[in-house]
Amino acid sequence: MTRSLVVPARHRAHLAASDLHVARGGKPVLAGVDLTVSPGVRLGVAGENGRGKTTLLQVLSGALAPDSGSVQLVGTFGVADQEMPVADDRTVGDLIDVELADARFAVQELDAATEALVEERPGAEQRYADALAAAESLDAWDADRRVDVSLAALGAVDDRSRPLATLSVGQRYRVRLACLLGAGHDLLLLDEPTNHLDADGLAHLTARLREHPGGVVLVSHDRALLTDVVTAVLDLDPTRDGRPRTYGGGYAGYREGRRAERERWFAEYREQQTEQQRLAEDLAAAQDRLSTGWRPAKGTGKHTRATRAPGLVRAVHRRQEDLEAHVVAVPEPPLRLDVPELPSMPGVTLLAAEDVTVDGRLTRPRSLSLRSGDRLVITGANGSGKSTLLSVLAGDLVPASGTLRRARSARVALLAQESPASSRRSARDVFAAAVDKFVVDGRLREGEVVSLERLGLLSAADARRRVSELSIGQQRRLDLAMLLASRPHVVLLDEPTNHLSMSLVEELTEALAATGAAVVLATHDRQLLRDTANWPRLRL
Repeated sequence: MTRSLVVPARHRAHLAASDLHVARGGKPVLAGVDLTVSPGVRLGVAGENGRGKTTLLQVLSGALAPDSGSVQLVGTFGVADQEMPVADDRTVGDLIDVELADARFAVQELDAATEALVEERPGAEQRYADALAAAESLDAWDADRRVDVSLAALGAVDDRSRPLATLSVGQRYRVRLACLLGAGHDLLLLDEPTNHLDADGLAHLTARLREHPGGVVLVSHDRALLTDVVTAVLDLDPTRDGRPRTYGGGYAGYREGRRAERERWFAEYREQQTEQQRLAEDLAAAQDRLSTGWRPAKGTGKHTRATRAPGLVRAVHRRQEDLEAHVVAVPEPPLRLDVPELPSMPGVTLLAAEDVTVDGRLTRPRSLSLRSGDRLVITGANGSGKSTLLSVLAGDLVPASGTLRRARSARVALLAQESPASSRRSARDVFAAAVDKFVVDGRLREGEVVSLERLGLLSAADARRRVSELSIGQQRRLDLAMLLASRPHVVLLDEPTNHLSMSLVEELTEALAATGAAVVLATHDRQLLRDTANWPRLRL
């Protein structure tokens, strides 16, 4: 099979979607999505967990066909999904080769055209001119260097022979992201690209996206990245007419526009409710007049009430029908996190680590001590041992040296970076099984049990769905729900902003600041670091 060269469209690049609709299991996921992205446009996609952000990227990339609507794409594009499973023997070099295939082919074609020109074959001059233009358009000779720069900046593995299966999820993601940033695609479709990046990686990604000459569609809950990068935001959260809104003016414009949209929606709904109440009162009065109008008192105009009342009833009914034809939907109340009271043990050292190390992962001895109400932020580059230290504190990993002491009856809970393998059981059943185990094991008293609905992390409909059918963000919400339900004395959070919506992160940050439990947080999220600037720091 003869390979054809795909050349970037550059200033002609264009991505447009019209009236996209997608439903899964009979439930609408996307409804009436319209968007246009051209060079210089960096479109953020916002919405609560489960609103269809990842689904939208799958439709735009052609990985998923919409139920209705259309997508038009001109130019080359690269996609970074949230997940990157590896089930074969591919290497880092193989992944780089896939993303740079066009650049590599362009150089090969130019070499072949040069040889044909030297041999004075027919049509060689035109072939050489076309091959040179394609190679220059791709900047093919510099492609590997660009990837190497991004690999270094993102802290990614640069050993081309390293099997991908031997890398962590975060390492694989950083390699793939570096490839995309170096490939020179017209359009980038990125799903939560800040997951697994440290401060240097975040700075590099921000700079590369801001200077990217093509278009970008960016799904992210990273408030700092959205503030620094996007030129417009597509909001997939509910609106009064059920269609998504696009707000200009970057992230600030989105926040202001979204606030105004919600205020108009609520105001119109309140006005409609008032009108419905007035009509109901008018109808009751008219019906009362109608029932007495057929027996008027003797004298002039004895049929006036009998004739006017039915007309009034008909007029009220017509107004009611008109209102029902243009009914304003009840604004959907957003989920709001309700953290239960977490216990404290005043004056007791809950957890103490002394000179702990883990071979190959936490090589420098680390010590810390936690009491109720303590706060701690663990920072450091990728690979410095933040997740390892949290696993040691949680009791999931035995240190190679040093000691870990935990107060008797102190409960410690860890929110890991990634969710466990998804289950075919419903979210409610998985949650109930976890809580039952807490009770059976004696870690939780019956009076401390809270329901999944009470926590405000999943809607009733989503709680009934299988975990495998939930979005990654919704699965992350379930993980957080089980952590809070365990009523821990010590809360350990490893990159808690990964996959969670911006509003939930703000609510969680506020709740953590007020809880009586001890809280240890490992994060690269720039906004979360700003919000916890007064917390003590442990840099690894």
